Amino acid sequence: MSLVFTLALRNLFQDRLRFIASLMGIGFSVVLVLVQMGLYFGFSGMITTMIDHTSTDLWIVSTGAKYFEDLSLLNTRMRDRLLAIEGVSEVVPGVVGFSAWSLPDGAMTSVVVVGSDVADHGVSPWNVVEGTAQSLATPGTVAIDRTYFDRLGVSGGVGATAQIRALPVTVGAVTDGIRSFTTTPYVFTDLRGARAYIGLPGGFTSHFLVRLKPGADIERTRQNILSNISGIQALTPDQFREQSRSFWLFSTGAGAALVAGALLGVIVGTVIVAQTLYSSTKDHLYEFATLRAMGASNSYIYQVIICQALVNAIIGFVIAALIGAAIVHFTAKSALQVVITPNLIIELFVVTIFMCIVSAITAIFRVVRVDPAIVLTR
Repeated sequence: MSLVFTLALRNLFQDRLRFIASLMGIGFSVVLVLVQMGLYFGFSGMITTMIDHTSTDLWIVSTGAKYFEDLSLLNTRMRDRLLAIEGVSEVVPGVVGFSAWSLPDGAMTSVVVVGSDVADHGVSPWNVVEGTAQSLATPGTVAIDRTYFDRLGVSGGVGATAQIRALPVTVGAVTDGIRSFTTTPYVFTDLRGARAYIGLPGGFTSHFLVRLKPGADIERTRQNILSNISGIQALTPDQFREQSRSFWLFSTGAGAALVAGALLGVIVGTVIVAQTLYSSTKDHLYEFATLRAMGASNSYIYQVIICQALVNAIIGFVIAALIGAAIVHFTAKSALQVVITPNLIIELFVVTIFMCIVSAITAIFRVVRVDPAIVLTR
C-alpha cells in the first residue's frame, strides 16, 4: 500500500501546475456547493426564525396564510371558542404586519411589527443584549435588532426615539442576530401598540398560539379545532415550518436556484478533476504499461489511480473547507448568513470523494486498454 501511495504522489507532483489546477477545480466546486447549500440553510433558518423561537403546541392562522409574516385576520372572539375545546389550556393572541418607520431625515422605511403581551409569553424578542424584553409591557416601547440600526436611523440603543406611522416609540430593548429573510427589520412591541402601528382594528388579531393541557393529544386536539372552527389552519410548529419553507423556497423558485447552483458545482468539479486525472494518466501511460509488463495486476493499477483521486479529493476539500469557514465568519452579521453545519461538511466530504473516484474511472478506462508492448517502442 505504501508503494501505491508513493507512485500516486509522484504522478501528481511531477507536474505541479496540473496538480494545482486539479486542486483549484475541486476547491472551486466544493466552495460553490458549500456556499449554495450554506445559503439554502441560512435562508431556511431565517424563514422560520420566529417559529423556532416561539413556545407553542399549535399555531392558528387563517386559511390563506402561507408563512409567519403573511398577515391573516382572525376575530378575537375566536379565542373563547378555542378555549372551549377539550385539551386546550391557553390561547395567546398575536399580531404581525408591515408598517412604516420614520427616519431622521423625514423618509420612511418598511418594518415588520410583531406584537404580543409579554405576560402571555407570545412571540417575544430573544438574544436581548441591551434592556429587557419585559420593558415592552410599557406602552410605546419597542425592541429592535442592532443589525438594523443604520437601516432605521437609530444612533443609540436603549432610550432612542422614533416614530411608526407618526406614533412615537422608544427603544426599550436591543437584540442581536434577529434578522428577517426579507431584509425588512422586525420591531417587537406589545399587542395594543402593534395594532395601532399596523392600523389593525381592536377586534382582530393575526394568529393565536394554542398551548395544550399536560397529556393532551396534539393531533386529536388539532382535528377537533378544525372540525369546530372553519376558515383557519391549525398547524404544529413543524407543519408551520414546512409550509413556510415550501412557499419561499419552492413556490418562489429561490430554493430551486440554490440547489441547482450546488449541483452545477458538483458537475464542474467532476469534469475538471476527470480531465486532470485523465491527462495525468495519459502522460504516464508508459509507466503504467511498464507496470503491466512487469506483471502488475489491473487491480494494482486501479489502486494507484484511485489513490491519486483520493489525494486530490482530501487536499482540495481541506482547502475548500477553510475558505468556507472564512465565508461563514464574514457573513455572520450580514443580511443573509451562510450556515455550514457539521452534517453538511460530512456529507459534502463524501460527495467530494465520490466525485473524484468517478473522475478516476475515465483514467482507468484509458489505462486498461494500453498494450504493455509499447514499452518496447521507447
